[in-house]
Amino acid sequence: MKVINLSAKNTILNKYLAEIRDVDLQKERMRFRQNIIRIGHVEAYEASRYLDYAEKEVQTPLDKCSVAVPQNDIVVGTVFRAGLPLHQAFLDVFDEADNAFVSAYRYYLDKECTKVGVKIEYMATPILDGKTLILVDPMLATGESMELAYKAFLTNGTPKQIIMACVIASKQGVEHLRKCFPDENVILICGAIDPVLNERKYIVPGLGDAGDLMYGAKETKE
Repeated sequence: MKVINLSAKNTILNKYLAEIRDVDLQKERMRFRQNIIRIGHVEAYEASRYLDYAEKEVQTPLDKCSVAVPQNDIVVGTVFRAGLPLHQAFLDVFDEADNAFVSAYRYYLDKECTKVGVKIEYMATPILDGKTLILVDPMLATGESMELAYKAFLTNGTPKQIIMACVIASKQGVEHLRKCFPDENVILICGAIDPVLNERKYIVPGLGDAGDLMYGAKETKE
């Protein structure tokens, strides 16, 4: 798997990352969601580098010209609920893409909240055979949500190409996906890669719970 860490270079992306991490700016939900979308636009541009292109002749008001345009049959796949703004960002760029959705949520397996499980409950996807699947989820913590979402999508066909994108990843999550996807043709695009997971499996320094910051805190029932 080819891993791309966009924060390794100085670009405007780092401003958006700084704002979504800032505990004071996080109070502005619309600003938080909009920054996720802006990060997604940057990542979609990066993803476009790995598509297949062919020349297309275009008639301008003055003459004809040849332009290289993507040829891939793209499906943008997203993990509910936190993935929705990132999904929209990729759909803004790949505006003719089909769409796939899967619900995946984490739950704790012990009272100490140190062991995490992931459950899939819902999926909607087109046939994926021969297509380019761009799978997006803002936070790549353990990597299990991304893995299970992909396996769920596989029940509806095998994509020709896999591109994954997240806003913030942990090193542990990246290494987990390396083991799941050893093929060098698989691309993982990360806004940033953070060093550790804490005992509750949250990325540190990370930014907290992305879904709650976008849409409000979840009600939890014991």
